[in-house]
Amino acid sequence: MSGMRTVEEHLGAVLALVRPLGTRVVPVQVAHGAVLRVPVLAANDIPAFDNSAMDGFAVRHADVAAASADAPVRLAVVADVPAGSGADPRLEAGQAARIMTGAALPSDADAIVPFEDTLGGLADSLDTAAVVAAPRAAGVFVRRAGQDVRRGDVVLEAGVRMGPLQCSAAAAAGVGELVVSERPRVAVVSTGSELVEPGAALTRGRIPDSNGVLLASLARDAGADVVLQATIDDEGAGLRRLVDELARTDLVILSGGVSAGAYEVVRTELADAMDFVRVAMQPGKPQGLGRLPSGTVLVGLPGNPVSAAVSFETFVRPALLAMQGRVGGERPRLRLPATQGWTTPPRRRQHLPAVVDRSDPARWTVAPASAGGSGSHLAGGLGRAEAYVVVPAEVEAVAVGDLVDVMLIA
Repeated sequence: MSGMRTVEEHLGAVLALVRPLGTRVVPVQVAHGAVLRVPVLAANDIPAFDNSAMDGFAVRHADVAAASADAPVRLAVVADVPAGSGADPRLEAGQAARIMTGAALPSDADAIVPFEDTLGGLADSLDTAAVVAAPRAAGVFVRRAGQDVRRGDVVLEAGVRMGPLQCSAAAAAGVGELVVSERPRVAVVSTGSELVEPGAALTRGRIPDSNGVLLASLARDAGADVVLQATIDDEGAGLRRLVDELARTDLVILSGGVSAGAYEVVRTELADAMDFVRVAMQPGKPQGLGRLPSGTVLVGLPGNPVSAAVSFETFVRPALLAMQGRVGGERPRLRLPATQGWTTPPRRRQHLPAVVDRSDPARWTVAPASAGGSGSHLAGGLGRAEAYVVVPAEVEAVAVGDLVDVMLIA
């Protein structure tokens, strides 16, 4: 539509305002959720040494190659090597060491015979091992040093979010500290004289401030520290002063007050600091964007809850990830058949909260999360949403069975 930005144009404008944050050094034990800014290089091999993959006996393969149930091979057990032992017992021909999973392989051994492949097993394992089944070759049940990672290898690239598996990999590689991004400092300000605290008694015309909870939670999920969550009424008293006080934050998210109504407090009070535009999307057409002299980025989102959620996902989340240097943070996308039909807005991209039916693993399907469809006020349906169906602007309607683009958010 004439005078409207595309979604890509507005996202580009948002990203143009953000700058990478500084870095900090954290112990690997508390790095969960942080974004790595310097690659992790292995300080040791993984495994760090040749070790046993089984509980059993460390042997010379040549000694047991002919073992069978009919002709057991008996070996003298001359050592016991538990996990964590630094011992390297010498093994002569016809000798074995009892060994536990993860223990270092004696230098003279080249294979492991599990307890299950001996007559006595664990119960009779300290004097003699009667082997009834030989490993198929030397090296069987041996984990070789560096089989997974060599010292100096890149274990994790910069831009990775440190989840449980990534933290474990860094620890296994002998890395105790990581260089990660600072967390974005974010303030969330809801506007509207109708807003009351969640849980407060409602009088006529008043509603809970669900947007504050929504946007603060979404910001935390994107790696931010929420330093303030506040509400401002439509008189605007204190909004500019509050925003100026937030000049040391990285991002201020304002919801409501950006449209064309009579009581648009953000447009009125921050007109010199923000641009207000229309974006060719539904919901989420009215948007605001600016930056304070300090560098703090201001984003103004529509006040309707679904509009605020979609706008955050489309514009704010990418900005927060960019600040942290995150790579590969895009949401997974699928093409799924719709089980319901619905209309779409003319010449605007639609982002519809949706639920995915996974009951048939071979044929997932998708449907609107709310019975009311795409209404931007349907806050209850957001609680069921696990995806957004993204319908291109040129599509006029979705019919039952149509394949649609589905962006997973949960």
